[in-house]
Amino acid sequence: MGAEEDGKGTPQVVPQREAQGTPQREPQGEAQGASQREPREAPQRESLRGQMGNYLGDYLSHLRVGRGYGPNTVGGYRNDLKGFLAYLEGRGLGDPESVTAGEVEGFLTGLAEEGLKPVSRARKLSAVKGFFAYLRDEGLVSKNPAYQIKGPKLDKPLPKPLGREQMETLIGAPNLATSEGLLNRAMIEVVYAGGLRVTEMCQLTLGQLRLADGFLRVTGKGAKERLVPLGETAAMWLGRYLKEVRPLFAGAKSERREVFLNPKGAPITRNHFYRLISRLAREAGLPEASPHTLRHSFATHLLEGGADLRAVQTMLGHASLATTERYLKVEDGRLQQVHRRYHPRSEK
Repeated sequence: MGAEEDGKGTPQVVPQREAQGTPQREPQGEAQGASQREPREAPQRESLRGQMGNYLGDYLSHLRVGRGYGPNTVGGYRNDLKGFLAYLEGRGLGDPESVTAGEVEGFLTGLAEEGLKPVSRARKLSAVKGFFAYLRDEGLVSKNPAYQIKGPKLDKPLPKPLGREQMETLIGAPNLATSEGLLNRAMIEVVYAGGLRVTEMCQLTLGQLRLADGFLRVTGKGAKERLVPLGETAAMWLGRYLKEVRPLFAGAKSERREVFLNPKGAPITRNHFYRLISRLAREAGLPEASPHTLRHSFATHLLEGGADLRAVQTMLGHASLATTERYLKVEDGRLQQVHRRYHPRSEK
C-alpha cells in the first residue's frame, strides 16, 4: 500500500500496482460479520502535481541528456513550464490528456493581461508545445493541445551593433595598468574577435585553445562544437592574460581549467561580464551595450566587409541561415549603395 495526497492535503491509501493480468485475491479466513470488501475500482490518476511533475522532470532530463541543452536553457524551460502546470492545477486539471487548446489559450491570455511581453509569451508557448510533443512521442498523451496555437505577433528588433569606432573605444576602455584590466581587455577581444556568446566565453577551457593555429574550439548550443578564428590581435591579448594574469588569479595549486578567472580564482560569470560591458560603455559615453552587442557587432562588421553569409553563420554557430540573415537588415542601406554603384540595371 502507498500513500499520496488527494489534492486537499489529506493522505489517502492507494493500492500498489499489481502485475498485469494477475487477478486480485480476497483474503482467506476473515471473521464472519466483518464488513464486506467493496469491488476494486480502477486506480485513480495521480494528482497534477505528482503526475505532471514527474513528466516535467523526465522532459527536462530529455532536454539535458538527449538534446544536449545547457543548464541555463533547461532552467528556462523549467520556469516556463512550472507556471503552466500551476495554472492547470488551479483549474483542477489532473490529467494531461484532458488539457485542451482552450486551456493553453487561457494561460496565454492570462499572461497578456498581466502585461507580459509578447516575446516572453511566445517563449512560454514554445515550451508548452515542446513539452506536449515529448509526451505524445512517449505515448503519454494522444494529442498536442498547443500544436496549432499561433503565438503573439512579435516585432523583431533589429540588432543594434556598435560602429567600428565605437567598438574600438569599448575595446580600449579597460585600465591596462591593473591585472583585472588586462583580464577585461582579453575577454572583450576574444568575444568580439570570435563572435562568442557570453556563456561560451565563460565556459571556455584551456584545452579548447589553439593559439598557435589562431583558433578556438567552442562548445555552443546543443553541445555542438565549432572552430572559431581568433585573429592575431585577440590572440596576443589572450596570450598576455594567460602569461601575466591568470597564474596570479588561479594560484599555485589551482586545478581550474576555465580560461577566464576572476581575482579570487573563480570562473567569470555571465552576470559579471554583463555588468562589465554595461559599465564600460556607460563610462565611455557609448550607447547602452551588453555582451550580445559585441556578438552583433562581430557579425555586422564581417558582413559590411563583404564576408560570405554562410561563413558568418558557421562562425556564429547558428543552426539556421535565417537567424544569420537578420544581420543583413542592419546594412540594408549599404547594400543598396553597392547595388546602385555596381549593378548594370540599377539606374534608369
